[in-house]
Amino acid sequence: MTLTAETRDKTWAPSHAGLEAIVHGEHGDPFSILGLHHGRYGASVRAFLPGATAVAAIDSQSGKVIDLEPLHAAGFFGGEVPEGLPANYRLRVTNDGTTVEVEDPYRFGPILGELDLHLFAEGNHLRLYEKMGAHPITHEGVDGVSFAVWAPNASRVSVVGPFNDWDGRRHPMRKRTEAGIWELFVPGVSVGDVYKYELLGPNKELLPLKADPFAFQQEHPPATASIVHGLPRRPTPIGSWQAARERLQAIDAPISIYELHLG
Repeated sequence: MTLTAETRDKTWAPSHAGLEAIVHGEHGDPFSILGLHHGRYGASVRAFLPGATAVAAIDSQSGKVIDLEPLHAAGFFGGEVPEGLPANYRLRVTNDGTTVEVEDPYRFGPILGELDLHLFAEGNHLRLYEKMGAHPITHEGVDGVSFAVWAPNASRVSVVGPFNDWDGRRHPMRKRTEAGIWELFVPGVSVGDVYKYELLGPNKELLPLKADPFAFQQEHPPATASIVHGLPRRPTPIGSWQAARERLQAIDAPISIYELHLG
């Protein structure tokens, strides 16, 4: 048992089973454990940061620093916070004597909208390349990358790469059960970063790392990781023929229709 002696008495703390599942990379619903939570006993912030020796939540409005308690030796921290703590709090993390401030991926809302999920589940989404895969975006005022992959039978999916030491416990994704899609916004990741997906099968068996089927760029063989690229940009017309093509193919341009009747 690696839980601290006091953890079971903390009414704001996650359940022992939930905490252990996060630590061992087996939890299929990380947002139910991590991030900012409000309950009948008050508010709390929970974070899993392997290797961290100290973690604090920072009020983005007042600048107040709230130290979080170590709840598991593997790097799980948590603590009570004021009910009015802004949703855009940050985390101050100390590791090997170095202290940095980072965004908490588990404080952000969903990426895909209800219409996207509905159309995907119907098989009628005609612009999936704009939603699935990895896309550099600004989400709730923070720059990062949105990841989305379809894996309806997986019990847990994580995005992994050098940004988290290829550790599948660090960035487990949110499952959108309506469509079997797993998604996560990861702050700080940017164009050019390599990544893959780590999956646990339906019986929680660890599967080989998977490249992204919707990636716009891949590593050169024999390497197999996907690379964050985003939507390819349409080239700007620079020649007279390109400008003419744009004009002639406009939606209000005249067209000619020919008919042929045989027999």
